[in-house]
Amino acid sequence: MSQEKTAIQVTHLTKSFGQVKAIDSVSFAVQSGQIVGFLGPNGAGKSTTMRILCGLLEASSGEAKICGISVASHPAETKRRIGYMPERNPLPEDMRVIEYLRYRARLKEIPRKHIKPAVEEAMALCDLNRKASRRIIGTLSKGYRQRVGIADAVLGSPEIIIMDEPTIGLDPHQILGIRRLINTLRGKMTVMISSHILPEIEMCCDRVIIINHGRIVAHGSSASLRKSFLPKTTYRLAVKAASAEMESILTGMQETLSLVSHQDDIDGYRKYFVETSDDADIVEFLIAKLTERRCAIREIARLEPNLEDIFMAATKRSWDETHTPSIQPETSTADI
Repeated sequence: MSQEKTAIQVTHLTKSFGQVKAIDSVSFAVQSGQIVGFLGPNGAGKSTTMRILCGLLEASSGEAKICGISVASHPAETKRRIGYMPERNPLPEDMRVIEYLRYRARLKEIPRKHIKPAVEEAMALCDLNRKASRRIIGTLSKGYRQRVGIADAVLGSPEIIIMDEPTIGLDPHQILGIRRLINTLRGKMTVMISSHILPEIEMCCDRVIIINHGRIVAHGSSASLRKSFLPKTTYRLAVKAASAEMESILTGMQETLSLVSHQDDIDGYRKYFVETSDDADIVEFLIAKLTERRCAIREIARLEPNLEDIFMAATKRSWDETHTPSIQPETSTADI
């Protein structure tokens, strides 16, 4: 079996603006056909990295390759392989959708005889071919404007699609439509998406790359990142038992169990959050033990950490590692 083709390869990529490093020795790879989420807080370096990949910004050092071709050495060639949708997509307000896409097709050097079918294919993929193709862009909703931007990005079937915040400012129904659209690209094109809407990334993406303070702090599938950053499993219990009694019960159950927190009573039931390093599901075990102690049970639920939990844990760890205060020597009164 042949190895997967690497679509994007970034090695020790650094970009400085004066004394400030927007990205600092960033390295990662994206395999062909994958949909990858690129996450990070505001100012983390997401847009800077994407602009370098698209040849719109020159790196200070390091290397970026698109389909094995150096972006710095062959910018024109790599741009032909990328469809890019910036965060604030500049669309002409006075052009019709079909006119704009035909204009963009010519700029992308699509041969004249292929422009019509290429535009029709992009509009069909983005559901613009029925109602919106003849509409003036300035009259479109935010959701349809985003679809026009994605249609522009996929126009000509480039090997790689890079989208910066494609769902920003959309309502839930519009987000669902964009998510479905992105899912149709899986396996056909390599897609890299930057977004602040973490549930959308988790639903769309095969892998996640998290950047913080200009450095990659985590990368992998959601499952592998859960094991790395949130190795313990949390359970939520609603039980008629005092906190001291619950601590006594848990102590007698398993050494790995620990009471993390609890909330006030609701109709006599107190809500507890329990952690364990045991990956096995222990719901039945908890029910049996609590029943033995004659504790009334309203709820026991295993809580699966989502991407937001992973994101917070990864960025917090990187913050703690880079902002650990140095130990200063003690100052004697003689030094004052």
